Amino acid sequence: MEFAFETLKKELALMGMEATDDRISQFRDYYELLLEWNKKMNLTAITELNGVIQKHFLDSAALGKYCRLNQHLSLADVGSGAGFPGIPLKILFPELEVILMDSVGKRVTFMKEVISQLGLQKIEAVHGRAEDLARAGEYREKFDFCVSRAVADLSSLVEYCLPFVKIDGLFVAYKSANVEEEIERAGKAIQLLGGRLDKKEEFQIPDSSYRRTFLFIQKMHQTKNKYPRKAGTPTKMPLA
Repeated sequence: MEFAFETLKKELALMGMEATDDRISQFRDYYELLLEWNKKMNLTAITELNGVIQKHFLDSAALGKYCRLNQHLSLADVGSGAGFPGIPLKILFPELEVILMDSVGKRVTFMKEVISQLGLQKIEAVHGRAEDLARAGEYREKFDFCVSRAVADLSSLVEYCLPFVKIDGLFVAYKSANVEEEIERAGKAIQLLGGRLDKKEEFQIPDSSYRRTFLFIQKMHQTKNKYPRKAGTPTKMPLA
């Protein structure tokens, strides 16, 4: 186990992120909590240590290669599930203020336990659907960043996520390698919701064939009040 976490520390350093011994200890505790809770609820199909390090920890953290997160910024993680990518980003960038959002209460309970056990500050897990939370004044257009590793199509994701982003902020979608068709389908939705595709970056997890594409969507204009539409509609009827 120690070798695996030493590898995590080295790979994070290669990506330009400071992985102190305390932070590596937090990742170790996070992994143990994930294994323990996964026995009683479905948090992840990936439980082998190297797989978790590569496909959850390093994958989540990779955003730090492309964004300056080591400053006072706010970040919303939509559909966080077991806390990815929000908790790894919080561990590595303690200055971030993070809100983890998920529609499944048991997952939120798990994330709250991780926050407590790891002693993390300025981070909160909230239970609710993105469509409902995005209409709440305390969350709507309040964040510098919104991130999501959700498997939804980009056309749906932008409706879930862009309403959380303040003007000039960024929604960053964690997508698989082949996204050109998704980008094309989502063009209308991005525009309607006040955004524009700023750039994309491709990343390969070290020592694996696992590839990740980051899509950076900048918030140019305020999102109209009618978005997001009522619960379930963005998935059933994407703005395409």
